[in-house]
Amino acid sequence: MRTLPPNTTLPQSDEGGAGSEPFDILDTATMRLYQEDVLEGIKRIPDGSIDLVVADPPYGLGKDYGNDSDLLSGDAYLEWSERWMDAIVPKIAPRGTLYLFCTWQYSPELFVMLKRRMTMINEIIWDRRVPSMGGTTRKFSSVHDNIGFFARQRDYFFDLDPVRIPYDAETKKARSRPRFEGKKWLEVGYNPKDLWSVPRIHRQDPERADHPTQKPLEIVERMVLSSCPPGGIVLDPFTGSGTTAVACVRHGRSFVGFEMNPEYAGLVRERVTAAQPVYAPLKPQASDVADTADAANDDANDDANEAASPVQRLI
Repeated sequence: MRTLPPNTTLPQSDEGGAGSEPFDILDTATMRLYQEDVLEGIKRIPDGSIDLVVADPPYGLGKDYGNDSDLLSGDAYLEWSERWMDAIVPKIAPRGTLYLFCTWQYSPELFVMLKRRMTMINEIIWDRRVPSMGGTTRKFSSVHDNIGFFARQRDYFFDLDPVRIPYDAETKKARSRPRFEGKKWLEVGYNPKDLWSVPRIHRQDPERADHPTQKPLEIVERMVLSSCPPGGIVLDPFTGSGTTAVACVRHGRSFVGFEMNPEYAGLVRERVTAAQPVYAPLKPQASDVADTADAANDDANDDANEAASPVQRLI
């Protein structure tokens, strides 16, 4: 995949809000980021063209994103959520899927909205592994985010093998008896559960970018690897710090995103420029399985590079 030329300059805008002209912050054969409100920009995306949507919208909790995007709450927030769902869901391919990050305060309503439009596959709990140190004494401490996993139809794309979690040596030894011989699941690892224990990005974390709600790369990579075919197109309608774009660079997927805040749009460009392709499974596999997977990935990447860019065909 190509990254941006080092001399690319960031266009300037007055506010970067919904009424501003769109700017192509990223514009390569496989990466496209617009400094624009997704409700306007999404109109340029053809229906049924997106393989995967990773949506991390404002949570409606008053976080500071440098614009007014998280000042909505209650009914106004839910009405806005229905608007972006109505705009985005038709863009998803028949076998495509969508992941939605949200908070427990709004997850029941948001999931019901999406269930009217798609099929719900999982509710995933992201345990942020936050230590409980005092705080409120009137309720239990909240240490998780909710993630909804939705599909356009039952025959959706899902590749479990790249995200399987290897068994530890002790488990493999315990299951080395003859009756377990030849079992693929023992060689390639087990299916990740719907509880994802991944630490949040701390201030000292080398992955840290200047964004208040940055998601860990490990989580987004799991979504991209399992739910978007190699060379497919990922849409991030609320790009933020650009973690989805970085995951796409690393794993050979094309990316289209929208971000209204000019500072965050510039941050995305910097992170994408610095990212390097790896084209490998998220987790290490048994050597024989890894060799097969690597060969398959290499073939897929060669084919993808020879074909016309999906993003160029898209817009």
